[in-house]
Amino acid sequence: MMKLSSPCMTIKAGRLAVSVLALMASAAYAEAKSLDGVTLTIASMNDGFANVLQALAPAFKEETGADVKVEIMDYGTLLTKTTADFIGDTKGYDLVTMDIVWAGAYAENKYTVDLTDRVKRDAAELDLDDIYPVILESLGQYDGKYVAYPLAAYANVLAYRKDLLEAAGLKPPANMEELVQDALKLNDPSKKQYGFVANGQKGPAVAQDWMQYNNQLGGSILNKDGQPALNSEANIKSLEVYKQLFTEAAPPGAIEYDWGGREESFRQGLAAFMQTWSVGATSYSDPKVSNVVGKVGISVAPVATGMTPQYGVGGWGLSINADIDASKQEAAWTFIKWISSKKVHKEFNMLGAGGFIRKSELDDPDLNAKFDFLPVLKETYEHGNGEFRPRIPQYPEIQDLLGTAVNSALSGSVTPKDALDKAQAAAEKLF
Repeated sequence: MMKLSSPCMTIKAGRLAVSVLALMASAAYAEAKSLDGVTLTIASMNDGFANVLQALAPAFKEETGADVKVEIMDYGTLLTKTTADFIGDTKGYDLVTMDIVWAGAYAENKYTVDLTDRVKRDAAELDLDDIYPVILESLGQYDGKYVAYPLAAYANVLAYRKDLLEAAGLKPPANMEELVQDALKLNDPSKKQYGFVANGQKGPAVAQDWMQYNNQLGGSILNKDGQPALNSEANIKSLEVYKQLFTEAAPPGAIEYDWGGREESFRQGLAAFMQTWSVGATSYSDPKVSNVVGKVGISVAPVATGMTPQYGVGGWGLSINADIDASKQEAAWTFIKWISSKKVHKEFNMLGAGGFIRKSELDDPDLNAKFDFLPVLKETYEHGNGEFRPRIPQYPEIQDLLGTAVNSALSGSVTPKDALDKAQAAAEKLF
């Protein structure tokens, strides 16, 4: 869902040693070395959790005997390589991080193990009541069955520069109209200060960012009957607004930004506003990568005047390749239970993974002391909309169409209407 460009996390050896010892004490995994000789290979999105998975792998080996190898990829490569692995039955990956919008395709094509019976069998151990229902459903389930299990949930949020708003006598925008007005007001290229930044790069990056704004401006990718409605009047209007922000308030070159470029520009202090997934927020207070420490506010992303808040939820589940043998599947399930357990998942987030799934995490004093934006996540997950982007089997193809259409509209080669008309004609063939 989102790519972070910050340098790989450096975890002090002493801190990790203490963490490993603490995790080894977990009673649930006291049967040491039960998986001696097993190697699990994870295909991971290069979000903040990827390096944390690598850092925690030795602790899992210490408890179970199993080696864990993490292959880290960007969004497009992850989708391409894992899909090829599924289709080719090559068993290159045992576990795959799954963007929630891939759930429909995973289920329809039976790419991954149906975990439903395992979840029922191990419900007490999983402590399901401690995981927000919207996260259990959207990061794992499709049509009532578990095609994955929650790993790292994200909230759709607005990041803003508190210092710039205060200097201009502004409050955080209460609606999308105010966001647009304030972004234009705070834009000052002469000072290398821009009002807004978002993804513009052709492909998944621009498609996903625009879909978030589109939802909040009253648009929808599908109509009430579940059919594509890419060129609806509301969608065309929202793309016009998105283009206005790019044209009048975004940094030069933003049309080529993916998630990493967008986040980096915000961390370096170039932009006043950035709508984003909450995973990035863990880095804004890190002086090693951020020039805006102490200057950033996080709020629920605003919607158009008169609309109900959307509380968009995204993130990643962890799925098991359906091609691997039964014993390997059970070993992979052991890893899923381990990484998502209360004790380990808290450490996962203390180390900066940025993907909170448990109620206990968002109430945890240690995590709240480290990350002051957790109340915003709690509000989002309590009211969450897991269909913020449609989790349908055709989503990957819809994303491709929009990734071309939105980028071409931003570049000025076509109008927003013509771009979405063309995408709509292609989308109708998918249904």
